[in-house]
Amino acid sequence: MGLSLEKGQSLSLTKQDGGALTRIRLGLGWDSALPEKRGLFGRRKAPAEIDLDASAIFFDAAGTAVDTVWFNKLASGDGSTRHTGDNLTGEGDGDDETIVVDLTRVAPEVAQIVFVITSYSRQTFDAVENAFSRVVDDATPGTPEVARYQLTDSGPQTAMIMSKVSRQGTGWTFTAIGRRADGRTVKDLIGPAAEVL
Repeated sequence: MGLSLEKGQSLSLTKQDGGALTRIRLGLGWDSALPEKRGLFGRRKAPAEIDLDASAIFFDAAGTAVDTVWFNKLASGDGSTRHTGDNLTGEGDGDDETIVVDLTRVAPEVAQIVFVITSYSRQTFDAVENAFSRVVDDATPGTPEVARYQLTDSGPQTAMIMSKVSRQGTGWTFTAIGRRADGRTVKDLIGPAAEVL
């Protein structure tokens, strides 16, 4: 288990031997907080499904968005980042959606990558529990978790700016953000994400 971060905390993305991480996987997960549905004769059915979408927004040093990765655009223009696909239910344990980033291939003009969650169907975070963002070292056997941010905030918003990775000298830093926002897709979150740079 990686280091557990609180809102606003940062962590340098280095390996245990002191070397910089080269390939990370950002996992985002959540569970439904809605009551279980009842079927005929009061039988329990599965909990209500929550469809959230993980996305990445790439910013240059001036705070201008230069690229996005989301369910409708699964790879970045520089080839460094790949979304593994849309999870329509949030069902199951572990990561519901993942974004893989090869930090060595991120375009030089990219200074920060902000990771957001949006609700295309406009479900609010009142209906979500156990939301988290975590960084995994994808280049090391066993893919150890490096850091985790457990979201403790909920409310009537339809999006959340979860975390970001920022260039720090020759390496990168992961920061837990957890800021409420509203929007259906990553395009709606570019302005709010720029505010956390």
